[in-house]
Amino acid sequence: MDHQVALKLIAEKAYDIGYTAKLHFSTYDIVEKAPGWIGLISLVIGVLALYIDFLAAKHVSALITVIGICSLYITYYADSKERYFQSGEKLTGLLNQLKDMSARCKSDQQFTPADQAELDRITADFGPACQRKHILFSGWLAHKKFFWDHQIGWIAEHREFSFFRDKIPFSVYALLVVILIAVAGGSWLATHPELLLSLKEVCTHE
Repeated sequence: MDHQVALKLIAEKAYDIGYTAKLHFSTYDIVEKAPGWIGLISLVIGVLALYIDFLAAKHVSALITVIGICSLYITYYADSKERYFQSGEKLTGLLNQLKDMSARCKSDQQFTPADQAELDRITADFGPACQRKHILFSGWLAHKKFFWDHQIGWIAEHREFSFFRDKIPFSVYALLVVILIAVAGGSWLATHPELLLSLKEVCTHE
């Protein structure tokens, strides 16, 4: 195999494995740290509510309750969080092996059968090392960890990353669309108050 083609294949596999490693670390970090932050924020707001009337309002209390419910969701991952960390460590090890292979292939200007065998082994080890389920927003944190915290220059040299397609999660675009639709719908209803009155009357009759 031509070594330039091999370098591209190695970079693509490194992207898959590197991002997945950060995804596992992100799930671990959220499960490990989020409950403490939620508890601290709730405590601070509860204390400040004794002096600030706005924080004692019902909608603020409801928001704190919702955040507390979110912490219950996080606890579902508590028993398995160490598995996510161990998977992240194993995947990082595979990534480092790919980095060494890329440097060797680039230096020797060739991709040997032994390199191909090692790449096949890393690919085979990749799937079993992964956990299937990940906590909400772990993908966003994984993008931050991979693209902004990790040194990926050696990957980007042979696998180009675009800002809008690769560095921003697709779910961010979906969220923006939902927000725009909600804002547009709210603005439209604000210009048609008769519809709100009609809905209110229907609900009252029911």
